[in-house]
Amino acid sequence: MNDAREKAARAAERLQARAERHREHSGLYRLAWIIAGAIVLVAGLAMLVLPGPAVIVVPIGLAMLSLEFAWANRALVTALRGGASATDSIAHASPSQKIGLALAALALVAAAVIVTRALL
Repeated sequence: MNDAREKAARAAERLQARAERHREHSGLYRLAWIIAGAIVLVAGLAMLVLPGPAVIVVPIGLAMLSLEFAWANRALVTALRGGASATDSIAHASPSQKIGLALAALALVAAAVIVTRALL
C-alpha cells in the first residue's frame, strides 16, 4: 500500500531538486519555460473536453510550472498523492469491484462511441 505513496514522495523530492537546479538558469530561459509550461497546461485542460490524453498532459504542464510557482507545485503534489491513493485502491480492490470497474469503463466507452456516431 505504501509503494505508490513512496513513489509519489520520491517524485516530489526529485522535482524539488530539479527546481533548485532550474533557478540557476537565466531569466530568459525561465520565462520561455513558464510560457511553454502554460501552453502545455492549457492544452491539457482543453483535452479534458476534447480528445486527448489530459491525464498525462496536465501533470506535465503542472510539473513544468512547479519549477517556478508554489501553487503549481502544491497542485502537482496533490495530484501525485491522489494518483497514489487511486493506485492503492485499485490494487487492493476485490475481484468483484475490479469487474464492476471494468464494466463501468466499458459502458463509458460504448456511450462515447454512440454519442460520437450520433454527432457525425
